[in-house]
Amino acid sequence: MSMLSHYKYVLQMQYRRSSGFLGFFAIIQIMISLGIVIGFTYLMPNPDTTSILFLSTGAPTIILIMTGLVILPQQIATAKADGYVEFMRTWPVSRSVILLADTTLWLLITIPGISIASLVAHLFYQPGYSLSWTLIPALLLIALTSIGVGYGFSYFLPTNVSMALSNILVFGALMFSPINFPLERLPGWLQSLHAVLPIYSMAEVMRTSLATNTFTADWANYLNLTIWCIMGYGGAIIILNKKE
Repeated sequence: MSMLSHYKYVLQMQYRRSSGFLGFFAIIQIMISLGIVIGFTYLMPNPDTTSILFLSTGAPTIILIMTGLVILPQQIATAKADGYVEFMRTWPVSRSVILLADTTLWLLITIPGISIASLVAHLFYQPGYSLSWTLIPALLLIALTSIGVGYGFSYFLPTNVSMALSNILVFGALMFSPINFPLERLPGWLQSLHAVLPIYSMAEVMRTSLATNTFTADWANYLNLTIWCIMGYGGAIIILNKKE
């Protein structure tokens, strides 16, 4: 069988296993994105255009982070407990094909939340979107980095540790990451930490793609995401190739 045939086969297998909850996750993401775009404005007495633009461009980033660093690790934890990960190791296909097929499904469920959040923000607030040609590549890079990192620590760490880490990451992303507000509001040590971690780079790349007339991402942001993406997927493939 060719790699394409392997990909189709694995995609069907993963879809059949996950179809029961993929729609549910898509609905959750829509609710979260609308909560950020609309609900967070209630925390601001008089939100200005810049604040609205940060929320509008931050919501898609939050969706991708939630998918890759929270929902995905939880599903892998369940797969480990059910013995499904060991079952996948018996498949006569490349481990990269398994991750590619799985990634396709996770990418698809993010589309409704990102689309609806952006549309609602535009209709309700007119935040000043100025779309760049880099929008689709940026979305893919952010999504692949988030999913890749989620794969990496989910397969590498024990189940209980990866679950705890995913909960810490979602709390940190919502409250202490410069996604919905400027980096300069954070203390210096936390700014330095975000220069290494991928979350701030995700937000910068997303903001630049959705509002290119207002924001500018540095080349280091793209390099940061590429490195984290490679490390995540590479580590996951190595671990899946292990014989236990």
